[in-house]
Amino acid sequence: MIKELLGHAHIGVTAGVYAHVRLRLQRQAIDTLNDALRLAEHGNDDPPVAPVVR
Repeated sequence: MIKELLGHAHIGVTAGVYAHVRLRLQRQAIDTLNDALRLAEHGNDDPPVAPVVR
């Protein structure tokens, strides 16, 4: 299991440490889609630029 590879005694520790990453990526995806829709609404046909994920 991943928790054992990371040296965590309980899966809750692993989830607590890494859950914020998932939420951040979801937020970035929502923001990117929102920006693309906003540009499309104003007649810009250029494809959206993907954000850099670190």
